[in-house]
Amino acid sequence: MIPRLVACLTALVIGVAGTARAEVTRVTVTSRADIAFAGYEKIVGRVFFAVDPADPRNAIVVDLDKAPRMADGRVEFSSDFTITRPRSGGNDVAIVDIVNRGRATVIPNFNRAGGRNPDVGDGFLMKRGFTVVTVGWEFDLPSADMIRIDVPIATDAGRPITGMVRASFTPDRRDPFRVGDLAVYAPVDSADPASTLTVRDTMAGAAEMIPRGRWTLSGATVTLEGGFEPGRIYELSFRAANPPVAGLGFVAVRDFASWIKHDPSALATARYAYAFGNSQSGRFLRTFLYQGFNSDERGRQVLDAVMANIAGSARIDLNRRWAIPTTASAPATEFPFAAQALADPISNVTDGLLENPRAARWQPKVFFSNTGVEYWSGSGRAAALTHMTPDGLSDLALPDNVRSYLFAGAQHSPAAFPPTQGAGQQAGNPVDYWWSLRALLVAMDKWVRDGEAPPASTYPRLDRGTLVGAASIAFPAIPGVPSPGTLRGAARVPNLLLPGGAGGGTALPLLVPQVDADGNEVAGIRLPDVSVPLATYTGWNFRRPEIGGTHLLVSLLGSYVPLARTRAEREARLDPRPSVEERYPSRAAYLSRVRGAADALVGSRYLLAEDVESVLRRSADLWDLLTKAPAGAISSR
Repeated sequence: MIPRLVACLTALVIGVAGTARAEVTRVTVTSRADIAFAGYEKIVGRVFFAVDPADPRNAIVVDLDKAPRMADGRVEFSSDFTITRPRSGGNDVAIVDIVNRGRATVIPNFNRAGGRNPDVGDGFLMKRGFTVVTVGWEFDLPSADMIRIDVPIATDAGRPITGMVRASFTPDRRDPFRVGDLAVYAPVDSADPASTLTVRDTMAGAAEMIPRGRWTLSGATVTLEGGFEPGRIYELSFRAANPPVAGLGFVAVRDFASWIKHDPSALATARYAYAFGNSQSGRFLRTFLYQGFNSDERGRQVLDAVMANIAGSARIDLNRRWAIPTTASAPATEFPFAAQALADPISNVTDGLLENPRAARWQPKVFFSNTGVEYWSGSGRAAALTHMTPDGLSDLALPDNVRSYLFAGAQHSPAAFPPTQGAGQQAGNPVDYWWSLRALLVAMDKWVRDGEAPPASTYPRLDRGTLVGAASIAFPAIPGVPSPGTLRGAARVPNLLLPGGAGGGTALPLLVPQVDADGNEVAGIRLPDVSVPLATYTGWNFRRPEIGGTHLLVSLLGSYVPLARTRAEREARLDPRPSVEERYPSRAAYLSRVRGAADALVGSRYLLAEDVESVLRRSADLWDLLTKAPAGAISSR
């Protein structure tokens, strides 16, 4: 056997057996090494694809017909990849980690990995025999160490294509601003008088045009005479050239997963393929399914299961000329929102995320999971519409292959612990829902392989009074914490696949989880942080005065608002929430209640028994942080 060190330094080019139609044509291995878990190795390399623009399954890829072709008429492109696999055995399942801005999410989060052992962590996935793979799908990543894709440029019969690109941004300072969403597109002419810069106070507000003579453009960096006004919403547009065929990112995931699942000569093989996507990559998966990429060129189903986390009802801006997949400020929240085909009262179009001609025959089992951020989100993720009619007036019965979960009282991604204040008026929200995601992954695996039904969906509903319009939120009057009840929904983005854009520009209903007297959400998976609280945890956080725009939410951020320690402190603050000493007679009594809440979650399969002690440790740390801090050291401001 070749020694591991030599194998790591040896580049291997592997041809793919089969007919000329093979979508994966060759693979270059740049490193291959054991990792710190018995029997597992990590393979890193580059995979090359070739696809036929004339194949009807590829016709949906925008500008694929305008890409340069090889002699056989196909279009070639390539992606970075990683494979973390058992060298023998395993559970016959490959998890496709849909990377987020070029970074892996599955092993770091499910394995609680980091620090000195980033490839393994606590070995959660390896102990269960999973293979984990990544493949590049995003073209606009700035760093060579990211997992990215190289796609061809579209031309008009060999002539360059130009067009306007645009993106919005909200500065925190008056300084020149680099609009990262547009950094991949160079202006054709930095002084072009047709370039525009506008400003408004809310996304729904009227835009004011800033005179062209007051600002300059260098690449994607804008300099405004007198400086930007922090907290206002600006939008930049300019003419760019040479659009990439960005939709090939969907093809890369489709054909790499299909290669692993269906080609016995692949570097890793599996009977089942699951995909996990987080935030941006959760939106990727929603779009992947909707646009019909879950069947390959040969009509075979690609993914057996999909877990789309913290995506709300949004999709991703990828399969479009001048795509901006990086943006988090304005996700593509367009009709349809829910899995099943529904009539849209705005556009009179009937369509569904999974029930449409491209997707209906190849539906996987699906988990949609969200936090309060995706319901409240100022960027328009409108999570409620994944389980409601498009008008927001009625609850839906979910299809048999779909489950929906709210991680109550959590924010988009858990904030640091101990909680700290950043751009928001309150400290960030540290509720860690990944413990429940571990349990849901185990449940998904049993659902696919053994037919065992997963835990029941749990999310806010109109018919139970746990989902309400924002104006009806029963948030308590906590001094120094403004109520979010005045917020309004964002607008739909036009769906370019449907007639008239399917109501693009129409306001989305803002329907949000109702809260209890402490301000904590009452529906969903309530981890002990929320069900046995020492704080109020929200899915929203307003911008602090120092960065302007205090009427706007900080993108993707929630709040941690601790309880007063004593009744005297509570009364001095005029805080309506009972203090810690009024709720729990001792640390031991508090932790006893936490254990009871955790055990109940285990019984409902929203938490694994093996993770209860970790949840208890976090609760104990939070008690110690709050009760031992000097008065006023932990506050909402």
